[in-house]
Formats: sequence, C-alpha cells, structure tokens
Amino acid sequence: MADPRMFPSGSNGPDDSAPGRRKYNPYQDLNVPYSYKSLYDLPTSPEFLFQEESAVQRRSWGENLTYYTGIGYLSGSVGGAALGLRDAAAGAEPGETAKIRTNRVLNSCGSSGRRYGNRLGVIGLMYAGMESGLVAVRDSDDWINSVAAGLGTGALFRAANGPRSAAVAGAVGGVLAAAAMAGKQVAKRYVPAI
Repeated sequence: MADPRMFPSGSNGPDDSAPGRRKYNPYQDLNVPYSYKSLYDLPTSPEFLFQEESAVQRRSWGENLTYYTGIGYLSGSVGGAALGLRDAAAGAEPGETAKIRTNRVLNSCGSSGRRYGNRLGVIGLMYAGMESGLVAVRDSDDWINSVAAGLGTGALFRAANGPRSAAVAGAVGGVLAAAAMAGKQVAKRYVPAI
C-alpha cells in the first residue's frame, strides 16, 4: 500500500490518470434511468406555489413575522446580556471567589438578556403583524405602512401605562421606523453592493 503522504488528496496513486485505468463509479450497478449527477442539480431561482407570488418583491407575512421577532429577540438578548455583565462587574465585592463571581455574571447576564430579549421580541412581533396587516389592507407596500406600524406598535406596547405614555411611545416608534426607512434608502443609494 502506498504512503498517503506521497500523493495529494483526491488522487488514487501514482498512475491515477494512466490510460486504460477505470475509475470507481459507485452508481454503476443501480440501473438509474437518468444521470445521477442530475439529482444534485438544484434550481437556482426561487420556487413559488402560485405565479402571483413570484411578482411580489418582499417577504411574505410569515417570513416578516419570523424575521422581526427573531431579530428583536436576538438583539435584545445580546444587549441585555451586555448590561447584565456590566451590572455584575459593578456588583462584584472584593474577596469573592472565582466561582461566586462566575455565578453572579451568569445569573445577571441571563436575567437581563432574557428580559430585554422578550421585550424586543414582542415589539418585533407587533411591528411585523401591523406592517403586514397594513400591506394587506392598503394593497401597497411603501414607507407609510412602516411608519404607521411603528406608531401603532409604540402606542400598543405602552398602552397599559396610560394614554400619555402610549402617545409618546407611538411617536418614538413612528420616528424610529421613519429613520430606519430613510437609512435603508440612503444605504440603497450610496452604499455599493457587496
């Protein structure tokens, strides 16, 4: 048997390309009526059940819901864990063992991360639901839907704290949604595609 270090990976030996040498084909005895290579030629274009779906240039309501909820929960969890790490570092006492400090950090990061992740996940869920509902009702996809969804999400999220708090949160949500839409347009225009 030849030493495997002498030949590069993928070659069978010194006479790999010798004439008259037959390469091993694991599919030769399967009697497949078509080429086995065509099994792995997957389509590169997106597949749609209905032709109308292919004309739409946006995510469906389910994809929208999953995207905004996931992004909200993930960013809230990471931000909350960072705040928890800061709080744990500030609350450390001299003379604690490494085990106690580690426990404090893990508890603080987990608690804060979970709290902020849930809040932002719920905000993302409400925003996606309102935006998709507005697209369905208005039958158009423009910036008005995003800003109105931001207004409604902020107002609904803080509705339990009273009408003044709901109005302020709605205004903040609308401004943030408008800023995000403006940033998206600026990025489309001035940032080159990578």
